[in-house]
Amino acid sequence: MSTAARHDAWSAGESYESYMGRWSRKVAPRFLEWLDPEDDLDWLDVGCGTGALSADILMRCNPASLIGVEPSQGFIELARQRLNDPRARFQVGDAQALPLPDADRDWVVSALMLNYVPDRAKALSEMQRVARPGATVAFYVWDYPGGGVEFMRAFWTAAIALNSTAADLAEDRRFPFCTPDGLKRLVQAAGMTDVDVAPLEVSTVFQDFADYWHPFTLGAGPAPGYCMNLAEAERQTLRERLQASLPCAADGSIRLKARAWAVRARVGRRSG
Repeated sequence: MSTAARHDAWSAGESYESYMGRWSRKVAPRFLEWLDPEDDLDWLDVGCGTGALSADILMRCNPASLIGVEPSQGFIELARQRLNDPRARFQVGDAQALPLPDADRDWVVSALMLNYVPDRAKALSEMQRVARPGATVAFYVWDYPGGGVEFMRAFWTAAIALNSTAADLAEDRRFPFCTPDGLKRLVQAAGMTDVDVAPLEVSTVFQDFADYWHPFTLGAGPAPGYCMNLAEAERQTLRERLQASLPCAADGSIRLKARAWAVRARVGRRSG
């Protein structure tokens, strides 16, 4: 396992919620508003995590059914606890081998997941396979190369200034395809058509520096994983550098932004 992969520790659901889940929940409604789906359709949420996108689908889209698939048992358990809805079911599964039959879903969606799949082409192929002819496959990922996740970019900027090898773990270097052109090429290469890409931006407001710093001490995710593998003295130095660099308002709050790229494409009619 690579050093970078060892830090992708997403299994602790509550820790992920504190670090990224609360911001993912702000992006999900904007994503669905952009998709503007019809009611009473069958949905699949690939890599559903703790259920941020699933919750909004259930609340806003009036689905006939919703299946959430996620490799982390911890995330699935949290999603089941939070979303007790008869239209929904959540199960452990791999995006590269979805546990669904062919042509089973009207909407196949994914939130902030695709860049962490080892074989993205295979995942997109699977998303097409389980989609009905004429269905839509759609997803969104954070704008890592463009520094769109400002709180994360601030962390890595400080970490790299103290130790240049931290750059190898930063998401902008690991996921350079997360740009409009890169994402469009990825989806077109998978054989989908009518590809649209749009920005989704949300505010990320932290009550104070403690609110900003605490998620990095929980170990869930690449940056927190890196942070908690530092020696105590190194971690304290990083903390102090970060605190000095962030824009702090008079009331102590830290107001930043996060941008994701949303992608949607049409699944073509199958021959034969």
